[in-house]
Amino acid sequence: MSHSTYNKQWTEAQSALMDLLVQEMPAEPQKPERDRLAAFQLLATMYIKYIQIFRRLEMCYDQIVHPQKRRVLRHVLDGTMGRILELKHEMVNLEFSEYHYFDDVLSDLKLTPNDVEIPIPKYFINERMEALKEREKLLGQILTKLGPQDKDTKEDVKMSFEEAIRLVQIHERARQGRLRAKFMKEIRRQEESEREAARRGAPTLDHDVAASRIQKVWKGFYQRRKTRKEREEEMIFIGMAPPSMPSSVKNTPQALANKTEQQRRLTQKMHENEYQQALVTMKDKIRETEGPDVKETMMDQIRQWFIECRDATGKFPEYPDEDDGGSAAIFKQKDPAEVEAELAGKEDGKKGKKEKKGKKKKDKKEKGKKGKKGKKGKGKGGDDEEEEEGWKMAPSSFVPAVNDGTDTFKGVWQTRNEADNFPQKHDVELIKEEKRKEVEEEIRVQVDELMRTELKNLKAAVDRDKGGKKKKKSGKKKKKKKKSGKKGKKKKKEKDLTPDRTIESLYEELVMQGIIVRSPLLKLADFEGEYSYLGTTLRQANIEPMPSLSDVRRLVTEFGILPLGSPAVHEQAPLTKSILLAGPRGSGKKMLVHAICNETGANLFDLSPANLVGKYPGKDGLKMLMHLIFKVGRALQPTVFYVGDCEKMFKKKIPKTDPTDPKRLKKELPKALKTIKSDDRLLLIGTSRCPFDGEMKPLVGCYQRLILIPRPDYASRHLLWRRLIIKNNGMITNSLDVSSLAKVTDGYTPGHMQTAIGQVLTDRRIQQLSKRPMQAVEFIAPLARIDPIYKEEEEAFKGWYAKTPLGKKRAKAAQGDDEEGGGGKGGKGKKGKKGKKGKKGKKKKK
Repeated sequence: MSHSTYNKQWTEAQSALMDLLVQEMPAEPQKPERDRLAAFQLLATMYIKYIQIFRRLEMCYDQIVHPQKRRVLRHVLDGTMGRILELKHEMVNLEFSEYHYFDDVLSDLKLTPNDVEIPIPKYFINERMEALKEREKLLGQILTKLGPQDKDTKEDVKMSFEEAIRLVQIHERARQGRLRAKFMKEIRRQEESEREAARRGAPTLDHDVAASRIQKVWKGFYQRRKTRKEREEEMIFIGMAPPSMPSSVKNTPQALANKTEQQRRLTQKMHENEYQQALVTMKDKIRETEGPDVKETMMDQIRQWFIECRDATGKFPEYPDEDDGGSAAIFKQKDPAEVEAELAGKEDGKKGKKEKKGKKKKDKKEKGKKGKKGKKGKGKGGDDEEEEEGWKMAPSSFVPAVNDGTDTFKGVWQTRNEADNFPQKHDVELIKEEKRKEVEEEIRVQVDELMRTELKNLKAAVDRDKGGKKKKKSGKKKKKKKKSGKKGKKKKKEKDLTPDRTIESLYEELVMQGIIVRSPLLKLADFEGEYSYLGTTLRQANIEPMPSLSDVRRLVTEFGILPLGSPAVHEQAPLTKSILLAGPRGSGKKMLVHAICNETGANLFDLSPANLVGKYPGKDGLKMLMHLIFKVGRALQPTVFYVGDCEKMFKKKIPKTDPTDPKRLKKELPKALKTIKSDDRLLLIGTSRCPFDGEMKPLVGCYQRLILIPRPDYASRHLLWRRLIIKNNGMITNSLDVSSLAKVTDGYTPGHMQTAIGQVLTDRRIQQLSKRPMQAVEFIAPLARIDPIYKEEEEAFKGWYAKTPLGKKRAKAAQGDDEEGGGGKGGKGKKGKKGKKGKKGKKKKK
């Protein structure tokens, strides 16, 4: 797409943002919302609109090549991203659930689930590409020093004498069988050639008859092939069959679009380098050409100020201190409010006595009013308190940033004429405006030093003329202000156990110990799953639906990827220190951990009990381990700490046969999590197949967010079968009944499906696909050898999730809603009315 297209997209996104900002910053404060469903609808609508804006801004920031526009875009993009996270946490606190369903809101806004899929900003990786390549290179060098570390090769496989003889016999018999088959094949071929030679002896057919037979066979074959091709094209056109794979991948529209995007990113780098050079050269040029004139003007203005103050007060003024801004404070343009405050300060002395008298009278009146209000309040049943009840949106940390970026867009870019800037390079006039201010500030510091000495000399000359003595000014007292700030805050610094070692050496040590591991190249898009279309309907019927795989992907993006990827968002967004991924075997828990690392460029520290066996033993070793991982993790942010089978850490009893000592980090890990602040982009991720085996209280205390990964529903299974078969070089044809296959495989997870497909789609079977298309029956045998996730296990996960703090709160809130729906609200209303009527009746009788 062209520059104008992305500029148009940016303009549309900004106009949508302006509409939302009107709602975010109303002229009058909003009244509390007492209806929880109405509050959720408001939040959900804003959330979806922000996601749509975020999608456009992310695409524009990735492809716009103008360096100054990209800075404004980045500011708005981070603000929008942070606002999405704030709204998500608001919905979690309101609904008491991590999972939310927007199918009714989407239908009202005429949107599809794909329209509100949260994209992962590409700048997370693109802007750190060089650093990531260097880190990958260093990791590769360390791993090559270690050599292959396969666990299977370490154990020596011992074979008995009988097993060895049997193995040799099997191979020898197979060799002899292959030779015998080869001889028989040659004999058969020789016999067939002799028969054909005997037949050729006397030709029986006429040439015309033979030609007509060949034509008949060929025309029939040609017509059947043409009909089959037309039928396939028709099925593809109406969407009943998948499109055929192109012969060359390079010529597809998607490949050409990706190539164009890559070229635009290279143009971005070129324009950015030119912009950085222009910043330096323009500043030097302004300093040389405009610097002397600016300096003279400033000195003249300050001297004029000296004279005016001397004429007005009879003495020279005190020069403003550096902390107060120096001479900038003299010529600062004051707001009307500041001017009124100054005028009010001057008149305070005159009106002091009058105000004291007025206050006494007002106090008496207010007391009288309060007494009356109190009596009225008792009679009305406390209406003022009822008005304060309800839900109010918390103040946002990101709306001001979004508003600033929007103002910059309106003031600079919305009406700017860029007809002469077709290649979209930097704007020189904007650089001049920016650098002129910087040069003025630098010159102002120099001028302040000169004018302070000049003022000092003027005062000395005046004192000499008057014959008075020099009065020492208490300049030292002002300096004491700086010292006063240091007394209050005394932080205990943690003892550095490795003060003499570099981060590179510590990193190498952790890699050698197998704690820092390389994550495989997996993206979040590889975690396939369909959207849940009945979530809202089931919740309205008081049935708590199981989340879909699409919901899981959204949660991982919001709680894990977006805060880790952006430092600006992580500092101000609600802090998420730890996540627990709970789900049955094969549901993709470890895959999500690797996806988070790859999408954010994070280091992966494997702290699983099985990985820590024999490493850093004893109390001192454990202290050293925690010190190393957090020191290196903070130095090389972002960082992910991974703990597999984390429920074992919180089990009541550990089997004596377990050599991993899973309770080793039980005390140290929660303590270390408390030290994580908003500046530290560190995230602890635990995975668990059996979270119900661990104690709930310590588990929830360690892991802040709990994400339940269910077994896939029918829609997700249908999608997974199609995608996984194509990914493994298979072909989807009419002979493969994917619908029946998805129905039969209820209870199987994506890991089980991948295993079955890997066993069926061997290299030999892939070569036969053109002649023998794949059928659903072929997957039944390998799936039969795998145990599915039974309903009892799924019910155990549901029960565990209902016992979590959020699950309990949600159940209590649902119970309250049921009571209100069944007459609770009406009952309260009747009581209130009776109370009022009763009191009125008593008054009438009196």
